[in-house]
Amino acid sequence: MSETLHPKRVSDSRSVMTEMVMPNDTNPMGNLMGGNLLRWMDIVSGICAGKHCEAHVVTASVDHVSFQKPIKVGEIVTLEATVTRAFNSSVEVYVEVFAADIKGKNPRRCNHAYYTFVGINETTGKPIPIPDVIPLTEIEQTRYESAPRRREVRLILSGRMKAENAKYLKSFFGSMPD
Repeated sequence: MSETLHPKRVSDSRSVMTEMVMPNDTNPMGNLMGGNLLRWMDIVSGICAGKHCEAHVVTASVDHVSFQKPIKVGEIVTLEATVTRAFNSSVEVYVEVFAADIKGKNPRRCNHAYYTFVGINETTGKPIPIPDVIPLTEIEQTRYESAPRRREVRLILSGRMKAENAKYLKSFFGSMPD
């Protein structure tokens, strides 16, 4: 990684992965097992984060994931990952999951989540500074602006921040009566 960090566009690290659901990926009902989907989501998100950071990354957290629509054996799964915002040594990645049959019929959005990765120095194993993100589209800007609130929720839930110190959440919800 270069000494000077240059901000990057979201499109610079966008990553897309396609998989076919095979019988060994499914449960007895013929649906893709959640653990396999989470693995694929982690892989595509990690690739995206690594491209943005220009470094090895490790998964730090995964936000709430719900499996909204089943994905059946034989279907094609497309996972799309984009960086939403960079912080000091971490980067947030948004991943969406789409499915369709082999002919491209019955396309649908099945799942989404936010992953957080930490950039790691190959030699020392220590966190490294991460380049900033340049959001260009309206949706990129919306995700960029809401990222600090998601980060504060993650930090509160992990015990690394006290709720009373969450300035972005406070400003979002406004002052609460005593």
